[in-house]
Formats: sequence, C-alpha cells, structure tokens
Amino acid sequence: MTIRNRLTFLFTGIIAALLLAFALVVYFSFSGNREDEYYSSLRHTAINKANLLLDAKIQPGVLQLIYKHSPNTLFQEEVAIYDTSFHLLYHDAVEIDKVKETRQMIDDIVAKKQIKFYQGDMQVVGIFYHHNSKDYVITAAANDQYGYEKLRNLKYTLIIAFFVSIIFIYIAGHIFSSKALKPVSDMVDEVEEITATNLDLRIKEGNGKDEISELAVTFNAMLNRLEKSFDAQKEFVSNISHELRTPLTAMLTELQVTVEKERSNEYYKDTIHHAIDDAQKLVKLSNSLLDLAKANYDHTEIAFKELRLDELILDARNDTLHDQPGCKISIVFEMEIEDDDFISVMGNEYLLRVGFINLMENGCKFSKNNEASVAITYFKDKTILRFQDHGIGIDEAELPHIFTAFYRGANQQFAGGNGIGLSLTKKIIDLHKGTITVSSQKNEGTTFTVELPHV
Repeated sequence: MTIRNRLTFLFTGIIAALLLAFALVVYFSFSGNREDEYYSSLRHTAINKANLLLDAKIQPGVLQLIYKHSPNTLFQEEVAIYDTSFHLLYHDAVEIDKVKETRQMIDDIVAKKQIKFYQGDMQVVGIFYHHNSKDYVITAAANDQYGYEKLRNLKYTLIIAFFVSIIFIYIAGHIFSSKALKPVSDMVDEVEEITATNLDLRIKEGNGKDEISELAVTFNAMLNRLEKSFDAQKEFVSNISHELRTPLTAMLTELQVTVEKERSNEYYKDTIHHAIDDAQKLVKLSNSLLDLAKANYDHTEIAFKELRLDELILDARNDTLHDQPGCKISIVFEMEIEDDDFISVMGNEYLLRVGFINLMENGCKFSKNNEASVAITYFKDKTILRFQDHGIGIDEAELPHIFTAFYRGANQQFAGGNGIGLSLTKKIIDLHKGTITVSSQKNEGTTFTVELPHV
C-alpha cells in the first residue's frame, strides 16, 4: 500500500472515529433527555389527574370516558390512584391495567417517595402524593411514541450523515495526502532522471524549512559524495590506464628485443637493470595512485586522531632521507613551543606524512644542491609550515596548474616525476581543512606554505 493511501485511510479513520464518537454522544444524550423529559411528563400528568379527581371533584366515570375516547388510547398515559393501604381509588382502564400494581410496589413507592422503571416498552413512574392531609400513591405509565419516533429519526439521520461524511472525508483525505506528498512525487521524478552519466544533477531543495526540504538537502549531499567517489574512481582508472601504459610498454619492448637473439652477459645485465628501474617506477607510481585514491575518499571514511605536527615532520624527514639519501633537509622551529595544543591537529597520520614527504622530495629534487628546509611557526588557531628550496623555481604561467593531477611543467627536464605528488598533497591538505599556497621565482627557489587548523 502506498503512503498516499495509508495517509488517506488513516485520516479517514481518525475523522470517522471522531464523528462516530460525536454521533454516539448526541444519540445517547438525546435518548437520556427524552427519558427524563417523559418521566417528568408522566409525573405531571399523574398529579394533574389526581387534582382533577380530588380537588375538582370530577367523577371517575367522566375521567375514564375521556381516557377511552382519546384519539390515541394505546399510547396515552394510564393513571391509577391508590391510598397507602393499597385500596384503588381511581384507574383509567382497570380492564387493561398496564402497570399491574402490587402491594409491594405500593409500599416501595411510599418508602422511596418516587420510583421510575420500564415495563416492556412503557415507562412507569410511581409517586407518593400528599394532598389535603391525606397520602396517596399515584402510578402513571405510557409508551412515548413521539419521543421514540424522534429518536429513530435522529438515529437514521446520524447513520446517513455518518456514511455520507465518510465518503466526503475520504475524498478530502485523498486530495490532502496527494497535495502533502506532491513534493515527494516531484522529488521521485527528479531522482529518476539522475543516472551514472549525469550525477551532476541535483533535486530542488524547496524553501529549506520543512522535512521534505531537509530530505532534499540530505539527498543532494549524498549525491555530492557519490559524484565525488564516482569521479575519483573514473579518474583513478583513467590515470592507471594512462600512466602505467608507458613504462609497461617500454619494459615489455626492451625484454622482447633482448630475447630475440643471443646477447652478451653485459647486455643482459643492462636490460635487467633497466627493467628493475622501470619496475621501481611502476611501484612508486602505483603507490602514488593508491594514495591519491585514498585522499579522494569521503573524510568520514578516514580515521582521524590528534597528532603533533613536529613529530610528524621529523618522521617525514627521516622517510625522505631514507628514500633519497642524497637529500639535505633542515627543520627550523621559528617559535618555542609553549603549549602542545598549538602544535597539534586532528588528522590522518599516514596521509599527512605522505603530503609532507612529497613537499620535501619536491624541494630536494628541484634544488641544484638537493637541499630543502621546513620552517614551523604556530598561532592560537593554526600552525604554519613553510617548505622552501633554492632551486630552479616555477614559471609564473605554470603556477595555477601545478596542483592539477599529472600536470608536468617545463622543469620536468630537470627531474623526473609522474605529476601526482602536488595534486595528492593538495587533496590531503584540503581533507584536513587546511590550505596550501605556493610562491616561486625563476632560478631563485620555491616556497610552499601549508596552514593547518588546531584541534
């Protein structure tokens, strides 16, 4: 069952229950009022007839004649008057005797002063009546034909009104649920248009104040993550296919040429050394691509913890010197560390170390004397790291492109590379909510400035 139908039935059911409760209250309230009013009418009729008999001295035969010739004798009030000793003083119709009084009934009326009860469909009232220093017991009984007729008419009216109202309520509920769920229907239509080829599409977020808008915002945020992940996968696959093809082709070609005919031992050794170099390049390239893919993950999927940047810089320096024994890297603390919090960040240790290593290797690689320096300073809200070299520098026209994956400028002739390092570093710094900027002058050197917020 659809939500629209469930809402319609729920709305109809709730209103139907309220209407039914209202109808029952009206019906039983009217029934109770009819009963009380008719008992009061019976009592009034009984006392009037007793006064006619006792005060006006109208003959009992005259009263009985009036009773017998009334147009609706079957439903007319039948009155009987007794003394307290159960002697009948007057009866409208002895031969009918609707009440069939007993001595116990008379005694009960005397004791309680007044009783009310049903005898079949008739209502009966018994009254203890004191008149002119004498005590009498009066009973009156009748069927409230007109009252019951009104009650039946009210019942039929309420039943018909109830079912007619249910029909209109169902229609109104259907319209209401359709209108309430229209934003959802529109959202479904928009979502159906989003496929793997157009993940850049987004659904309308409405006024941004209700639950539907909140759902749209959340869904768009999910689409952003999916698009980012999808693009990262496509980029990763494209990069692998593009970057791995050249060294693999070169390695394969060289090995095929080598096995075509007998070669000298020195030739075989050179070929093996070349293959080893190509394999090492492939390993480094593969590691860089994997790091790049990891840096593209949603930050919620990457473990963060509190890290000290000074310790992380020292570890990165040691790793760089291990991989590049000819490098010289100096670390300068421009301020004395007074508070550990000022040198700490929330981050992923592996990724930050990879980013710092890339910057250190970059400084050594493009410096004629293979030297680079890292200056550390801190403020209350952030720590600033400056990776500096005095190498060949970067042309001003190339600066806007250096953080683009696989971009290689004119300085690639000075030192090899795959164009991933700076792009990877930029993604890592962005992942840690930091910034990285570069300033460079041709033949004077380059400085990369990294700012990372504290914990």
